[in-house]
Amino acid sequence: MTDRELVLLALDTSPALSLMERALKAVDYDVAVVHDHASLVKVLDEASPALLLVGEMFDGRNGIEIARSQLERFPTLPILLYADRDTTGIVKSVMSAGLSGYLHPPLRTDDIVEAVQRSLERARHLGDWIRREVRLTTSSLEHRARMSEKEKARLESIFSSIEDGVIVLDDARRFILINRVAREAFGLDSTDLTGRNIDDVINHTDLRALMAKYGDGVVKYYELNFDDGRVFNAQHTPIPEIGSAITMQDITYLKRLDQMKSDFVHTVSHDLRSPLTAVLGYAELVERVGPLTEQQQEFVRRIQGSVQNITALVNELLDLGRLEAGFDSRRESVQLESILAYSLGQFEPTIQKKKLQLRQDVANGLPPLRANPIRIRQMIDNLVGNAVKYTPAGGEIGIQVHAEDRQLIFEVKDSGPGIPLDEQQRIFEKFYRGSNVSELRGSGLGLSIVKSIVDSYHGRVWVESDVNEGATFIVVLPAYEPKEV
Repeated sequence: MTDRELVLLALDTSPALSLMERALKAVDYDVAVVHDHASLVKVLDEASPALLLVGEMFDGRNGIEIARSQLERFPTLPILLYADRDTTGIVKSVMSAGLSGYLHPPLRTDDIVEAVQRSLERARHLGDWIRREVRLTTSSLEHRARMSEKEKARLESIFSSIEDGVIVLDDARRFILINRVAREAFGLDSTDLTGRNIDDVINHTDLRALMAKYGDGVVKYYELNFDDGRVFNAQHTPIPEIGSAITMQDITYLKRLDQMKSDFVHTVSHDLRSPLTAVLGYAELVERVGPLTEQQQEFVRRIQGSVQNITALVNELLDLGRLEAGFDSRRESVQLESILAYSLGQFEPTIQKKKLQLRQDVANGLPPLRANPIRIRQMIDNLVGNAVKYTPAGGEIGIQVHAEDRQLIFEVKDSGPGIPLDEQQRIFEKFYRGSNVSELRGSGLGLSIVKSIVDSYHGRVWVESDVNEGATFIVVLPAYEPKEV
């Protein structure tokens, strides 16, 4: 390696850190290690590393959030994430944050070197030298009219070598520059597009939606889907005194990986149902073939309880698979308050046993929903069930339902342990459970099912919470307005 490239490791002390440091030094990389966030910021400002490798948790902070903040400062810096486990949630987080990829145990020296080399190869023309060139060039372009043909050709040459799609527009959304990758993505030839409006040249639904959202503020992450199956993660950011830039990163391989994992989970779950049913059936028949001792009866009850728990998990996985595949097409007029009352009746024994105070504020004359009542019941059961589970004995649960601007708003508030701020963005991921509720049993699928149901009805769901002050889950669903004949 003629020019030694600097790889910055931002990881807490661990065997994985030692292995990465040795592996990268062995292939002639310069390696710097930082152990706190302040040192990380300082090194990035002063040393301009070729690549950053950050831990999923670093110096008590969320590694994804650290990566996001550094990409806002250095958009072309390749960043890898080291995660303790390989999960679908990690894939989605890495994908949405715009990272180059991720590593996870078990680690081999070749895996580490290959991941770093792959990221650097892709971003070789997007390193610090390009940022300096672009900064120097754009600083001399206070107005596009002053740009000489020589300078423009130089800048176009740089953009053409970048492996991500780049489009630069002026304030009137006219082309200033578009590189080779962006042209190929949208099927454009080499015709000079300078001065032409992007709306007149590119007719792509997702791109138009991205451009429309730009008026609401800076759009950093948006997916562009193409007919050939490719998916790009796009960012639309302003350039002072010039206009704006659209950058596109190919994330097709991450999307395919996520789909492969989802398909695997669905297949395994489906194949487990038959043997689980058989185990449960034979466990129930044991007592019919002869008397059992008290200890044997306890063993049978434990078998039945465990099988029922696994069966519930499998059913949740299958439900989630059907929702994500769009197979739930049943729609009818549904009164949310009626389903809520039915659902609360199911939890009444537990509420009384834990001596919980249940406060309801359900408005009169609520409009109906156009939905599958089974799915709405499932959504309510998961949200209310979580509130009952996580609220300590003697605590309080609040439920509110009202209509506003042709929308139904459903809120469930508990007085439980709350959700840490850095975990709230992941709480709706499959199998993810808060770090402060690990002692309570759960599959980690309930909120993921809630989000899939709400998304299928074009609604929104989010959480508002502070640690030790409970959590409030808010669901907004469009009300059903029958067309007058």
